[in-house]
Amino acid sequence: MQCVFIQLQCEIGKTYDVAEAIVFREFHSEIYSTSGNFDLLIKAYVPDGDDIGRFVDVNLSGIDGIVRSYTTLTFKAF
Repeated sequence: MQCVFIQLQCEIGKTYDVAEAIVFREFHSEIYSTSGNFDLLIKAYVPDGDDIGRFVDVNLSGIDGIVRSYTTLTFKAF
């Protein structure tokens, strides 16, 4: 499994709606509300061999209120 972190910037007033939609899709390991340039931080595990871009696209498409996303790939846990 490949661990990825996905940060989401949401429309004003839509953060909790976006978070709830993500919770119901059940593709994440953890989800946090954050301060700064992004409103939500998602930790997810992509199955080995799956396309990460497609994984993010499929799991976030159709959720209203997302302005932009930023995905960080991980390499090794210490």
